[in-house]
Amino acid sequence: LRLAAGVWGGLVQTGGSLKLSCAGVGFRLSDNAIAWFRQAPGNEREPVACISRAPNRITYADSVKGRFTISRDNTEDTVNLQMRSLQAEDTANYFCARDRSGYCARDAEYLVYGMDLWGKGTQVTVSS
Repeated sequence: LRLAAGVWGGLVQTGGSLKLSCAGVGFRLSDNAIAWFRQAPGNEREPVACISRAPNRITYADSVKGRFTISRDNTEDTVNLQMRSLQAEDTANYFCARDRSGYCARDAEYLVYGMDLWGKGTQVTVSS
């Protein structure tokens, strides 16, 4: 079982957009809650967003509300993270994780406690 994350265009200028995609191997993402986290060099890992299994309730970290959108592609069984208005502080390694309970914590700071499977991550770099 594993998670794999990919990105359309890993380097972008300030104000630009990127889309990340998370896919599962050996299990269905739609049966689980899936979250995105990020970690910049020298910083602690921080939550970004989470989407529960149906009915797809969503939790966002305050730092990305209004700029990032997490969604499911049920045809592909992936979870995507559309990132807009990117800033230098969004530069980090982004990775997806699974919560088998199917639920996301209401407060982003607690998301990490439910995750049992982590992907390796994909680098996002925002240049000024």
